[in-house]
Amino acid sequence: MEASIRLLACLACVIPMGSLVRTKRDTTGNVLNTEMHSAPAKRWSMQVPAEVSAAAGDAAVLSCTFTHPHRHYEGPLTAIWRVGEPYAGPQVFRCAAARGSELCQTALSLHGRFRLLGNPRRNDLSLRVERLTLADAGRYFCRVEFAGDIHDRYESRHGVRLRVTAAPRIVNISVVPGPAHAFRALCTAEGEPPPALTWSSAALGNISAALQGPGHGYQVTAELPALSRDGRYTCTAANNLGRAEASVYLFRFHGTSGASAIALLLGALGLKALLLLGALAAGAARRRLGGCTLDPHGCKGRAGLFSQSSRSPRTPIHGPMLRNPVMKIWAR
Repeated sequence: MEASIRLLACLACVIPMGSLVRTKRDTTGNVLNTEMHSAPAKRWSMQVPAEVSAAAGDAAVLSCTFTHPHRHYEGPLTAIWRVGEPYAGPQVFRCAAARGSELCQTALSLHGRFRLLGNPRRNDLSLRVERLTLADAGRYFCRVEFAGDIHDRYESRHGVRLRVTAAPRIVNISVVPGPAHAFRALCTAEGEPPPALTWSSAALGNISAALQGPGHGYQVTAELPALSRDGRYTCTAANNLGRAEASVYLFRFHGTSGASAIALLLGALGLKALLLLGALAAGAARRRLGGCTLDPHGCKGRAGLFSQSSRSPRTPIHGPMLRNPVMKIWAR
């Protein structure tokens, strides 16, 4: 009898414990399922191309799409594009959309050349860059920020590289003094790919020669040191998109002494002065001849003829001194 009572007691203990364990398992299972159902199907991510290439003067589209962990977000948002580095690089574009609005109002567009093509409400931040220059080349990063009750934000870490191509263009060519009364020629050109620079001249025997220095981005500089002869020196810049040329001339004065140089200069100035005086004398003579009438008894001034008339400015004067009846003088 006692054994039966003990067995019933053990069964009574086992049943509640088993119920507790089952309840615990059921509760745990329900929580896990709820987290899985309420957990977002997507996470923060951004998809951008590794590189976009376009020619200088054209337009380029930097595509950027993203996913976020919220099924339906209608709150305020901001779209941002940076250049140079993520998170800290300078902004080139920024727009903001109000709650429930699909219009992203532009707040910043560097030089007015950046325009949003995508719709941030539809997870698209694609940007269009107009009138490309070589200075626009670099790495760009897109970013989206959610405001309101949800303070989420995400930015691409690797960004998209914008490559701007251009045919060579020579931006500066000059001759500058060098050491020991020598001269050297400098040529700076820009292009993408960076152009190769060469110097050529008949003074060099038409043999190209150049000392190319370190470049700065899309610009390169080549030096022609120790110019020893007068003449024309031509710089040529070339890449796979084209070529450009520019020339500079070197003429040095080969005087025997400083006194002879001054004498030559004064002589040239004196010759110019004589020519000027001759031109003034010829003009004065022409004015004197133009002020006389064709009177056989002498040269009569216009004032003597015109003082006898009080007619209108365009009335012809037939003075008694005029022996030629065909000739007419208009009063002024």
